[in-house]
Amino acid sequence: MPSVIWMIIFFLVPITLVLSLSFFERGVYGGIEYNFTTKNFALIFDDLYYEIILRTFLFAFLNAMLCLLAGYPLAYYISTKNNNSLKNVLLILILLPFWTNFLIRTFSWMMLLGNEGLINNILIKLSLINQPLELLYTPFAVQLGLLYNYLPFMVLPLYASIEKIDKNLYLASKDLGASDFKTFWNVTLPLSSPGIFLGLFLVFIPSLGEFVIPDLLGGAKSPMIGNVIKDQYLTARNWPFGSALVFLIMLLILFGLAIRDKVFKFQSS
Repeated sequence: MPSVIWMIIFFLVPITLVLSLSFFERGVYGGIEYNFTTKNFALIFDDLYYEIILRTFLFAFLNAMLCLLAGYPLAYYISTKNNNSLKNVLLILILLPFWTNFLIRTFSWMMLLGNEGLINNILIKLSLINQPLELLYTPFAVQLGLLYNYLPFMVLPLYASIEKIDKNLYLASKDLGASDFKTFWNVTLPLSSPGIFLGLFLVFIPSLGEFVIPDLLGGAKSPMIGNVIKDQYLTARNWPFGSALVFLIMLLILFGLAIRDKVFKFQSS
């Protein structure tokens, strides 16, 4: 019963409020006029917003894939260490960025990637470039910021999944003549698939709603759907359209969770 009450108050009620607001009109001076309409959902498929939605999914998908490619070797390396003290140190290093504020971490990348930042200064002093590279306010900067901030969300579930694998399976695989690569491909990778799927969703879902990183590192050149929602609520004061965008993202996330459940049920069967 406590969990049901929690879900009703903090999940069903907000979804209902957002959905109901999306079917009303924006007032002349902002606010809401309670006239039923579906134009807010039709406006989503305007060329401008359609492009931003596609860009958002591209950023989130690439971030999930990059975090997987970078996080799996790291999680695998940590799990293979026999020294528990060394494991703890490596895990602390993974979590170390979370000891500082999210905004501070993002601002630090602005200092690194700027025209007069550390990276450009080093490259100029090494005579590798003659003029500063345009690193800040680019899609590259946004993708780099997403990768840096969300990589731990991939490493930790992968480490937990790999760590639970029975080490005797590795020995059995080697006794049967399998190489290290075949052991990894046929034993480690399939058994760590729950951690892979969990890490992908832990990275992909919050990346969809990200607005701080594209706002600070991408500027006006690479807005994501989170930036549009923020502007609709705080600047344009078009709450109905902002609610329609929020509800669309929530539907897509729920659709992705349903696919994940289907995949897990198929694997378990």
